[in-house]
Amino acid sequence: MAASPRPVPELPWGWRSMWVIAMFDLPVDTPKERKAYARFRKSLLADGFTMAQYSVYARHCASIENAEIHVTRMGKCVPDDGEVRFMTITDKQWERIRIFVGKTRRSAPPSPAQLELFWCAIIEKT
Repeated sequence: MAASPRPVPELPWGWRSMWVIAMFDLPVDTPKERKAYARFRKSLLADGFTMAQYSVYARHCASIENAEIHVTRMGKCVPDDGEVRFMTITDKQWERIRIFVGKTRRSAPPSPAQLELFWCAIIEKT
């Protein structure tokens, strides 16, 4: 009689959910480069990223698969003369971020308790 395979343990939510961090250096010397910078930044914001600090944006994702979708999508928006690094970390790792402002320690912003859904309504003029 063959042994049944071991069940795969369910991972806690904090190890399944991910954060995608985008860190970038984009040239802004010419009007064309500034426009490309602004377009990339707006693409990040439209995709649900929020600014953590200058040139560092973060987005919460429900899973590594979902994080990969966002990394791939934003990777296609990188300007020709720019460099962007995407890093994925677990929610548990995100919790361990320590933020210092001057000499005073500030706690990290809370993680979303569940998958957040956003509702957009389009209103037509009649």
